[in-house]
Amino acid sequence: MVEQGKAKSNKNGGLKQKRQKLKAKLLKSYYGNPTKDMKLIAITGTTGKTIVAHYVHEILKAVGEQVAVLASDQPFKMGMLHKFLSDAWKAGANYVVVTVPAEGLRDNIFHGLPVEVAAMTNFVTAGLHDMEPGEYIECEKTLFSMKPDIVVLNSDDLNYSSFAEFKGKSKTVSFGQSSANVKILNSKLYPKGTEVTLSVASDIVSVATFVVGEPAVSYMACASAIAYGLGIDQYFVTEGIANYEI
Repeated sequence: MVEQGKAKSNKNGGLKQKRQKLKAKLLKSYYGNPTKDMKLIAITGTTGKTIVAHYVHEILKAVGEQVAVLASDQPFKMGMLHKFLSDAWKAGANYVVVTVPAEGLRDNIFHGLPVEVAAMTNFVTAGLHDMEPGEYIECEKTLFSMKPDIVVLNSDDLNYSSFAEFKGKSKTVSFGQSSANVKILNSKLYPKGTEVTLSVASDIVSVATFVVGEPAVSYMACASAIAYGLGIDQYFVTEGIANYEI
């Protein structure tokens, strides 16, 4: 009976995946495939993805890019994502920054979309709600298996080894206090903000934010790593992160 129930569950799951893939194809066709003219930056993780998304949004604005952001810690439907992409394209955006909850990855809402950057802030088990750690990891892996051009990972994360196998087609960037492309050297916490000194490709830079607390250090490093992967000058990174206010 247990095996029969498991087989039925797997079958239902497979049918759901097929329906989602068909739905993605229809939505892509209905909205005119707007991502062909835009670069999609997908940010996932249990904490901090919304703040990192806004940092990246501000960095790209500082460069002078036309950018749209869809940032939420709550899962959203595939139809909402495709409508957002269509609206962003109509508004002239050439970059879109989207947060990616694991629940959305489980539902295959990114199926068929070209991903320019796939970034993960961290994996904190305390941040899980309706998933077991193993299920969460498998959901997250679906994003990085979509062959993004750039992969950004947190080398300090306890589950880093679970994702280190994934490489970007053109670049793979790590951030953290340990050996990393964007290395956290030191930080200062203030009542109204946070400052961090980073080593970015051997250059020493300081970045500051109005976001308070130790986690902001890692979030700034993640945003800097995404910008580094995109080839953005550190001047715009510093300006963009400083411009973000909660």
